[in-house]
Amino acid sequence: MTYRWIDSSDEVAGYVERVLAEPRYALDTEFHRERTYFPKLALVQIAAAGEIVLIDPLACDLSPLKLLFAGDPVCVVHAAQQDLDVLTHAVGAVPLHLYDTQLAAGFLGYSTPSLVSLLQSELRVTAGKGDRLTDWLRRPLSADQRDYAASDVAHLLQLQDTLDVKLAAEGRAEWVADACEELRTRPVSGTEPDLAWTRLKDVRVLKPRARGVARAVAAWRERRAMAIDSPVRQVLPDLAILGISQKQPTTVAELGQCRGVDDRHTRGVIATDILAAVREGMANEASMPAGDGEELDRSLRPAVT
Repeated sequence: MTYRWIDSSDEVAGYVERVLAEPRYALDTEFHRERTYFPKLALVQIAAAGEIVLIDPLACDLSPLKLLFAGDPVCVVHAAQQDLDVLTHAVGAVPLHLYDTQLAAGFLGYSTPSLVSLLQSELRVTAGKGDRLTDWLRRPLSADQRDYAASDVAHLLQLQDTLDVKLAAEGRAEWVADACEELRTRPVSGTEPDLAWTRLKDVRVLKPRARGVARAVAAWRERRAMAIDSPVRQVLPDLAILGISQKQPTTVAELGQCRGVDDRHTRGVIATDILAAVREGMANEASMPAGDGEELDRSLRPAVT
């Protein structure tokens, strides 16, 4: 696969100028979020005017992409939500004109198809499956990694053309445009801190005051994770939130007795913040937004029953 590697800020700016003269471009990103709260952009792939480029965000200033995103060319992406999230965080902007091939395929009877399956079905192109364990932040990337990254955008524009013919025949092109605009303007994915507790397994079986504690402690965890850019479960495990919610500790000693809590959580400002969240939660009972109670996972019963 032929592509050009860009690791110079001047090259990014020059490339953006050329793409702005095109009617459209294909885009994909590679990123990691396993060790951070916010996704960390590792690679940007763009195909336009018969050329594929791989832009290294670890070496380049990506601010010229704001000009591209604000321009007239349509950005063609597959399953764009996560790409939009990472671009919002890394670039501070998303494309003004968006076409999501996965969304478009949905209006032709597909159910959230992968790019691999859609290319095979619509173009008879067999695309390689990536290694989900690839460390895209590592440099240098291998030839295989670069080839795979380039292949993600190699056929997107042709795929758009094929889908558009079928959508026009079905009279559904406008539906796709509306759906893509809704996706483009949707708030960045993530968890509102005050709703973080609703993602906890088995939280439904807690009593109202314990749910209030779960809500307050989970909100603190979410904000703490954002502040230090760390995965939430590294800040405080789910099991600890459930244990704290049931025991409702008022002292550091009681906090240390809660299941899932370790020494990191019983020292300094962390312990102070958790106990403050417990007090707040005890004073504000909570009800689940929706849904019925579920059977409690047996492994967690000692902590929350």
